Amino acid sequence: MDIEGFVRQAIKHDSEESVRENLTQKIMEYKDIDSNQALKMASAVIEEVKHTLEIESHPDDFLRELIEYPRADVAMGQIGVGSRGAGDFFVHRKIAEIVSSSHTNAFITPEAQDDGGVVKKSVNSNDIYVTTAVDGIHSRLSEYPFLGGFHVARAALRDVCVMGADPVAVISDLHLADDGDVGKLFDFTAGVCAVSELVNVPLVAGSTLRVGGDMVLGDRLVSAVGAIGISEYPPTARKRAEVGDVILLTEGSGGGTITTTAIYHGMFDVVNETMDISFIKASEAIFNAGLLPKVHAMTDVTNGGLRGDAHEISNTTGLGLTFYDDKIRAVINPKVLEMLEKLDIDPLGVSVDSLMIIAPKNVAEEVKKVISSVNVGITEIGFVDGTGKAKLVKNGVEEELKPLFREAAYTKIKKIVGDTTPEDFELMKQKVEKAALDSIAKKDNVVRSIKEK
Repeated sequence: MDIEGFVRQAIKHDSEESVRENLTQKIMEYKDIDSNQALKMASAVIEEVKHTLEIESHPDDFLRELIEYPRADVAMGQIGVGSRGAGDFFVHRKIAEIVSSSHTNAFITPEAQDDGGVVKKSVNSNDIYVTTAVDGIHSRLSEYPFLGGFHVARAALRDVCVMGADPVAVISDLHLADDGDVGKLFDFTAGVCAVSELVNVPLVAGSTLRVGGDMVLGDRLVSAVGAIGISEYPPTARKRAEVGDVILLTEGSGGGTITTTAIYHGMFDVVNETMDISFIKASEAIFNAGLLPKVHAMTDVTNGGLRGDAHEISNTTGLGLTFYDDKIRAVINPKVLEMLEKLDIDPLGVSVDSLMIIAPKNVAEEVKKVISSVNVGITEIGFVDGTGKAKLVKNGVEEELKPLFREAAYTKIKKIVGDTTPEDFELMKQKVEKAALDSIAKKDNVVRSIKEK
């Protein structure tokens, strides 16, 4: 529970005494302390929040601009941020525009909406491409730190691999709420290090803090793992796809999303299916065979499932992609596919953690051979065309493959929230657009002011 957030909201419409009384009770629900200590804590939080509200009338315009943020009046859940659908993709594009407004140089920037970012450096007259990626722990795996750490580390390394880089290091950022057991820190780190040991990529640095410091009660775990990779070759970015290319897909057993689905539906045996490193083995096989320069693009089927990835690739390249439904299902782990179908979850709308490779026909044949040689399943699932749309052929009928407003609902709470596009989605986008532009203007003003000092 965010007690600072509670006070900020409650104090607007309730008396200070009422807020103090309610907060005291809430603190005692989480902490084993007496009422006097809880009352002191509640009073301190209220006093601090009241001070922060005074800044709204502060005479220093620059200070007020620093402290206040551009409000979109659109909540994260409303527009589906983190839900890997149309709303989430839109917000990420706005974030990329803010990054691009800094006019710093990168070989692959967030605007490409690719799996990782890339900078190009010249060392002794040789070009070196440095790839970075970061992923956050699945929010529903807070109670299962080892699984959370394992899958988020694997995800970050995947994002580096699909950009054609050789992973060289992993970093970790770990936040545990005030009442969380310290053992969660160790279990999460062990999960990260299990992947680190399996693929021989060291965990070299990190940060460990509390979620919200003293202001958040409970034991929620939130964290992120980053990965760094290097390559002598240009990255296998999505924009390199060409008409006539073949689309390959490796067997996918899922990661954090599939694990969450299995746990919260009581289908625990499926969790074991996700505990592998076949994705990284497949990437390494391509790398070691010297095929990377010949492969046009690679991506992992994660954000919003194949629907989301197909849409983003088509949107980035302006090309079309045609997929065959039966061939896709053939490379989803049988136990995972059985679970998804039993729960009426669209396999094309969730993260199955497959490696998708786009390459010329002759190169694709070589790729299939080297990946099969490391005992990872792979098959041809479609091709690139010039239509500018992503399409799915199912039972002989072709349909446009579009991302939903949110990824396919894979928990009961997500089914209640739904995945239909809100009627006011266009209005929400306009508000978000304005907030992003206001943030750029604020950044420009602050940079200008500091330079003028």
